Amino acid sequence: MSCDRIDYRTPAGQVRLLIADVNPEAFIVEESQVQGLLALTSGNVRRAAARALRMIAASEVLISKKITTQDLSTDGPAVAAELRAQAKDLEAEADAVDAKTDVITDAYASFTPNVPVHGVEAAEWRR
Repeated sequence: MSCDRIDYRTPAGQVRLLIADVNPEAFIVEESQVQGLLALTSGNVRRAAARALRMIAASEVLISKKITTQDLSTDGPAVAAELRAQAKDLEAEADAVDAKTDVITDAYASFTPNVPVHGVEAAEWRR
């Protein structure tokens, strides 16, 4: 992927779009990590994005923690909780898409056309 452009037509670009990692100058998730997540999820963009969000959430908890100083306050656990909620939404979308695909696949798999092949079936079909 180019350093100055993201191709949102590619699975990696779509993962970045879903996780709002769209600044090529400062990616949150490295390209190799995006590719690894896509491999782990059999190329499912939504599931890879959900895993990326969970990965970022874990990092937020480990690094940011909850810190309050004079004028500054950070709440890593709250950010992580929001990222996990977004991940859950993406997984629900992926489940819905999978369910629709399963219905279509099941319907196609159970379809048996009444097309004669040879012999008696062919003779009956010509009548």
